[in-house]
Amino acid sequence: MDILETIVADKKRELLLVKQQFSIAELERDPVFSRPTISLRENLAGSSTAGIIAEFKRKSPSRGKINENADPVKVSRGYVQAGANGLSVLTDTKYFAGCREDLMGVREANECPVLRKDFMIDEYQVLEARAWGADVILLIAAVLEKEKVRDLSALARSLGLEVLLEVHEESELDVLNENIDIVGVNNRDLKRMITDVNTSLALSEKIPADFLKISESGISDAGTIRRLIDQGYAGFLIGEYFMQHENPAEACRELIEGL
Repeated sequence: MDILETIVADKKRELLLVKQQFSIAELERDPVFSRPTISLRENLAGSSTAGIIAEFKRKSPSRGKINENADPVKVSRGYVQAGANGLSVLTDTKYFAGCREDLMGVREANECPVLRKDFMIDEYQVLEARAWGADVILLIAAVLEKEKVRDLSALARSLGLEVLLEVHEESELDVLNENIDIVGVNNRDLKRMITDVNTSLALSEKIPADFLKISESGISDAGTIRRLIDQGYAGFLIGEYFMQHENPAEACRELIEGL
């Protein structure tokens, strides 16, 4: 198995245990479950800055340890003060050292769109995202069948959540449907862990105009962002570049000011 298949297999085993700990009824009873959500799509479309989605990430399979001792609340507040239009929080524990408490803390501390970044394969995870305070969920085309994308995105829409569909090659655009709000091109090939921003440039004209598009991974300078803006990209998800700095929020501020 490649790394992506391994992660999904582990996620399925993890879900079997988690579902025994928290029932769907418990998730739905959480006060946060019914809170009004904030639109990432609208924030990006109306942005007068660079459309930065700043990510909190402690580690990754490709990089290993990045910033293990960082405080998600402190970092996320700094991101917002620096001008980020949205926040992304990793909640996978085994491979990214994230957890639900990270997302819940970030939600409580900030009034801006928050993306739950995880390997979403089951309806239960969509309900979790709503109960934890997310405004947006990530669906990765490479790990989901077309019908599963439809089912999960329809559930998200019914709960008031937006959906970011992540692709990294043209064939994956086939799973798009009316419940998708944003298409994110991941410049990192999740199977080979190779990063190339030209992936976003190559796919820019392939994405239907109905969908707002963002570029993810491998972005670290204003020049690259300007090239992507010229290709119609409205948002840029950046995590590793910020988190490798001692002060991630200051790195975010410097990048935005450079634009």
